[in-house]
Amino acid sequence: MPLLVKGARFIDPAEGVDGAFDLLIEDGRVARMDRDIPPGEGVEVLDASGLVAAPGFIDMHVHLREPGEEYKEDIESGTRAAAAGGFTAVACMANTDPVNDTSSITERILKRAREAAACRVHPIGAVSAGLAGERLTEMADQRAAGCVAFSDDGVPVRTAQLMRSALEYAGMLGAAVLDHAEDMSLSSGRVMNEGAVSTALGLGANPAASEDICVFRDIRLAALTGSRLHILHTTSGGAIDLIREAKNKGIEVTCEVTPHHFALTEEAVQSFNSAAKMAPPLRSEADRQALIAGLKDGTIEVIASDHAPHYEAELQVEFDAVPFGIVGLETAVSLALDRLVHGGALTLPQMISKFTAGPAKILGLEGASLRVGAPGDVTILDPERMYEVLPEAFESRGRNTPFGGIKLKGRAAATIVGGKIVMNRIGGETVIHAGVPEATGTGVMH
Repeated sequence: MPLLVKGARFIDPAEGVDGAFDLLIEDGRVARMDRDIPPGEGVEVLDASGLVAAPGFIDMHVHLREPGEEYKEDIESGTRAAAAGGFTAVACMANTDPVNDTSSITERILKRAREAAACRVHPIGAVSAGLAGERLTEMADQRAAGCVAFSDDGVPVRTAQLMRSALEYAGMLGAAVLDHAEDMSLSSGRVMNEGAVSTALGLGANPAASEDICVFRDIRLAALTGSRLHILHTTSGGAIDLIREAKNKGIEVTCEVTPHHFALTEEAVQSFNSAAKMAPPLRSEADRQALIAGLKDGTIEVIASDHAPHYEAELQVEFDAVPFGIVGLETAVSLALDRLVHGGALTLPQMISKFTAGPAKILGLEGASLRVGAPGDVTILDPERMYEVLPEAFESRGRNTPFGGIKLKGRAAATIVGGKIVMNRIGGETVIHAGVPEATGTGVMH
């Protein structure tokens, strides 16, 4: 059934659109954008008056835990969380069990997504077999099976030679390498940022230099190979300076920041708050301000959640043993609206670009635009809506978040994938419809 979205302020940074329009989606793709489009017979109408509509948001850094750790999260629950958070597509990391290091695992993930997903799912293949850092995967096979990029996220690519080879092969395949930048000789076994708070708490400390050193290494390798490098979950001011300098030299490097890193600092770990235990860790206020500056000047193209759900029993242990990471799919957009837009750091179009054009370009995805013929993926925002973060109400199986109980201004109001409303809270409670097989896993430009 055709869908007509009426009365919203449409913002499409890729096309330079910002104004009041209606949008008609037919056969899963944008058919028309104009003022006052008549509904017509047999057309479903979504009244978005007073709201903001944008190309579908993409979270390019998500851990769906399937296959192997479905007790933490699976593709169904993870994509329901994505839809609830306003995302029409996610890219899922390879550190599953078994690792997504072969085409058969990639195909398994996409088959499961076609059966149960509430949004598009784009697998990311491993750089090294088993994430062991010893030999490259069959990257061409994984790419042909549907992988949109390659990463050993969870651990860094172990050696410079392996990273060089990965960049060369990924470059030949037209894909980026997504880099978990960390020098493990400095950070292994350390549980928070090195600074005054770690000293006061007596906790093992991970210095920002661990990130900076690896970022420097891999930027040099990107320059050597001419291939595309993307730095995941950037946290340090030093790394931002290195990336900015590399961009000015024309090196193909991009980067992302997570909401928890632009919203929180190491102070959140006071009193041994395990909900604030991250990898990479929450850094200093100076680092946080450097991230804000990088978002403002375009050094940082992407906001991504690094959604990392854990089983509740795993969290009921001493601080040192608590696993790293938090859930983020259902809070990322609200944190960006509240802290960045309402906080004055970014305009609404700038923020939208970090969730749309930025990740789409890096991953080579077809979406991130509302031009005629584009996939009918739309995220509708209510920037003024107050939202209290209630972990017990999450669609995700994970509840591990430091933001529980806080109130944020701004929330996703509806999520549309391929012309189907998969999440709707306009005027009422949240309603989510899983299962969009004809829309899931498409939209990749090779």
